[in-house]
Amino acid sequence: MLTLTQDLYDRIVEHARQDHPDEACGVVAGPAGTDRPERFVPMLNAARSPTFYEFDSKDLLKLYRDLDDRDEEPVIVYHSHTATEAYPSRTDVTYANEPGAHYVLVSTADKDGLGEFQFRSYRIVDGAITEEEVQVVEAY
Repeated sequence: MLTLTQDLYDRIVEHARQDHPDEACGVVAGPAGTDRPERFVPMLNAARSPTFYEFDSKDLLKLYRDLDDRDEEPVIVYHSHTATEAYPSRTDVTYANEPGAHYVLVSTADKDGLGEFQFRSYRIVDGAITEEEVQVVEAY
C-alpha cells in the first residue's frame, strides 16, 4: 500500500493538471529504507509529449546525486496519462527501473472529456504490474 500526505497528493495532481495536455512527470523522495514519501521533486518532461514522458538525462543525474547527498531514494515515481486510464503502458513497464518505488499514474483525461480522473499506484518489478491501494493521510 502507498501512504502519502494530502499535500503530496495535491501537488502531484496539480503538476499533472498544469502540464496537460503533455504528460507530467516527477519523483517524491524519502529517507532511504523508510518507504515514506516526503520531498516533492517535479521534473521536466523532456519529450514534451501528450503520449510519452522522458526525464531529461542531466536533470536525472542531478536528482540522483541529490538523493545520494541527502540519503534519500525515489519512493514515488509519477507521471500522467492525458487521454487514457491510469494504467502502465508497455513503455512505462520497460522504463520502470526502481523496483522499490511506487509508480503513480494520474489520468487527466477528464480535462478533455475523454475519461474520468484517476490516481492509481503500482509496483512494477521484472515486468510484473501489481496495483496497490492508495491511502491519503493528513500527516505521518
